[in-house]
Amino acid sequence: MSKNLVIVESPTKAKTIGKILGADYTVVSSMGHIIDLPQKELGVDIDNKFKPEYVVIPSRKKLMAQLRKDSKEKERIYVATDPDREGEAIGWQIKERVFKGKDVLRVSFHEITPHAVGEAFKAAREFDNNMIEAQVGRRVLDRIVGYFLSPLLWKKLARGLSAGRVQSVALRLIVERERQIQAFCANEYWEIAAELFKPKVSGESNFCAKLEKIENKKTEIKTQKDAQDIVDELENKEFKVVEIKQTEKKRYAPAPFITSTMQQEAFNKLRFNASKTMIVAQQLYEGVDIGGDNPLGLITYMRTDSPNTAPEAIVEVREHIGRIFGKDFLPENPNVFKAKKSAQQAHEAIRPSYISRSPESMKDFLTHDQFRLYELIYNRFLASQMKSAEFLATAVDIAAGKYLFVANGSHLLFEGFLAAYNKTEEEEKEGQEDEKDKNKNVIPPLVQGETLALDKLTPSQHFTKPPPRFSDSSLVKALEEEGIGRPSTYAPIMYTLILRDYVRRIKGYLNPTELGFKVSDMLVEYFPKIIDVKFTALMEERLDEIEEGRLKRIEVLEEFYAPFKESLDFAQANIKKEIITTDQSCDKCGKPLIVKWGRRGKFLSCSGFPACKNSKSITSGVKCPIDNCGGELIERRSKRGFFFGCSNFPKCTFTSRTLPENKE
Repeated sequence: MSKNLVIVESPTKAKTIGKILGADYTVVSSMGHIIDLPQKELGVDIDNKFKPEYVVIPSRKKLMAQLRKDSKEKERIYVATDPDREGEAIGWQIKERVFKGKDVLRVSFHEITPHAVGEAFKAAREFDNNMIEAQVGRRVLDRIVGYFLSPLLWKKLARGLSAGRVQSVALRLIVERERQIQAFCANEYWEIAAELFKPKVSGESNFCAKLEKIENKKTEIKTQKDAQDIVDELENKEFKVVEIKQTEKKRYAPAPFITSTMQQEAFNKLRFNASKTMIVAQQLYEGVDIGGDNPLGLITYMRTDSPNTAPEAIVEVREHIGRIFGKDFLPENPNVFKAKKSAQQAHEAIRPSYISRSPESMKDFLTHDQFRLYELIYNRFLASQMKSAEFLATAVDIAAGKYLFVANGSHLLFEGFLAAYNKTEEEEKEGQEDEKDKNKNVIPPLVQGETLALDKLTPSQHFTKPPPRFSDSSLVKALEEEGIGRPSTYAPIMYTLILRDYVRRIKGYLNPTELGFKVSDMLVEYFPKIIDVKFTALMEERLDEIEEGRLKRIEVLEEFYAPFKESLDFAQANIKKEIITTDQSCDKCGKPLIVKWGRRGKFLSCSGFPACKNSKSITSGVKCPIDNCGGELIERRSKRGFFFGCSNFPKCTFTSRTLPENKE
């Protein structure tokens, strides 16, 4: 019989760690939290220093009994839950509720490898009270907001709605961006490009220069006529090189992934949403079966905001780079990356656990999605410890009378980290320097004062563009830059907004719904400070200070609750139900129908409710494409998301993800 009991969160992690530890250890899963705040009550004693009133989760009672049974006759109990606040709190809850009075030690590691796990068990410790206090503080804050705001949403809009402290701020960002897009007015502008070549030189291809200035002022061409007038005037002009500027530039190696940058890159390169990225990363962290019933943790812990890397991992990756790419690609000293102020420095960046396990060598053991994400993480880590890429950037000023054209080109001198990791078109669209396009514009050797031949002039019409809608990638970036949320919260924020139908993901971008607008507007009107970006970021800093031992939980909760209670009292006294009337009448009692929201979206309800419970769906106005059906398409909701179905269901079972056009 084994001497020791080890508790982790998931069965997969239990299997992987069990194989590492061997027969002296029994490793079991807690399946996440054992206790939590009650579902239907506040569960926080506000008048008694915001004391949380935890209860055993009903579905976990049998598991608690089993854990107690498993612990009998064990010499030592270890808790090896995840190395963050949540993991520390889960472990502490287990210790307090399941093994109270017993000797329970905390084990923490950032990668599931024999070496890391072995060292962690040698360094088993007591629980970190500051981490637990920070997690309890977050849980209490979120419960207070959700418990008191949700009934206000019911009163104002519809039952079943809910609000959250951090996701409401994220919703506000999405809604404000959408309003910017709606208010945007596109302005027309024109550009003129000249294709030039060196006369009397055979074999040289054309290169492109763009009109930048007219009479030493920035070009502003607003109409096609203005553009054509300039083209006509330029046709007979002499194009002369007036200045050549060449600069050697470096593109520095990127930092290894942290949670936010991994989610951004996985969207940009793989089109994974944030939730999918974290699910796949969790699989890679907890262990992948590589044959012989021997699971292997392939990456370090995936919830982190620190770019730090263990010294032994840096030694290993530098040896690998020198062996695979050559010493020319290896910087003299390891690259060091600066973490943001709030980062947990004890954590590591996301990296492969074994640099010897290349993506190709693991391909047969991974799903397609696992392979793609592992390859991204692996190559990013390689690139982080390689030399910078070097370019020769060339800018040529070319005068044609009062008109100044500029030709830009870039020539790759040394590939550096780009040999392992390249940027994507998506990044380049978001404003980062696009060396690929510059490389396409090959500028021949030129000398100052020489005359160039004109092949053709091309005027092109453009329109200013509104700010883009948020994607998973850009929203995570915005939240991180504003200091809102932490690595464990980014994916749940988006998942919750979509689940509540405040936001819909359309072609990869986050679109607020009519309901999302209404919820956000109500919260902004009645709780401007609570869902203020800066105030929310301040609360995140305060939670970090609790973890660092510089603040007490009660201080942070009191700082938050005072303005919240003031706004809450005002809202409760002044908020009124929003009633949206229609010109339709109830076909049962004749009273007007009004618009309501429910779990399945917007619908029409009798204004005489509850005396009259008649309701009907709101149709799209688009006829069902099935011949002789006569029904109209209605937006419906399932576990897979929204779709359009026929109003004659179940007689007609037509469904579509998109709304077809009406037949003429």
